[in-house]
Amino acid sequence: MAQYNSKIIFAGETLIDLTSDTVTPDKLTKGFTAHDKSGAPITGTNTFDADTSDANATADEILTGKTGYVNGQKITGTMPDNGAVSGSISNKDTPYTVPKGYHDGSGAVGIDPTEKLKLVPDNIRQGITILGVEGAMSGTEDVKAQSKTATPSKEQQIITPDEGYNYLSQVTVEGIPYSTSENPAGGNTVTIG
Repeated sequence: MAQYNSKIIFAGETLIDLTSDTVTPDKLTKGFTAHDKSGAPITGTNTFDADTSDANATADEILTGKTGYVNGQKITGTMPDNGAVSGSISNKDTPYTVPKGYHDGSGAVGIDPTEKLKLVPDNIRQGITILGVEGAMSGTEDVKAQSKTATPSKEQQIITPDEGYNYLSQVTVEGIPYSTSENPAGGNTVTIG
């Protein structure tokens, strides 16, 4: 076994002292060379180039098929790569749901083309702006009002205009029928409805 110089003293002065060094091949970056505490040359074997002890990524935050290291452990990603995600909104009460995962930023969500064609000034009342389209309809264009009569019932009723009418100008709710009659057993019988 070769003898190496780990400590050099010249004229009472210590020029080099490796005896308390702690470098070992597993702590030295792979391919780099140095000397250990005995003075022997060593070549690094460590392939880690970062301290990952404070990393906190999880598999669902790393793209599927990609890998990373967290706390010294290799993690394979499970987050889907959705690329360019596009969608449309065709109903005011149905929002577009963005799928979970990565998006490359080139997708777009907008109003369904069929619905967009309806957003024209002549379909919007004057003084109202919807999604940047200012209305031009004066209110006198082929507007048909309807008057209706409703009879009360125990069940809830929703009164809307019939087809061919734009709105209800008036709803008349009839009075609730109410009558009294003499009861053979005594007193009166009240009939409502």
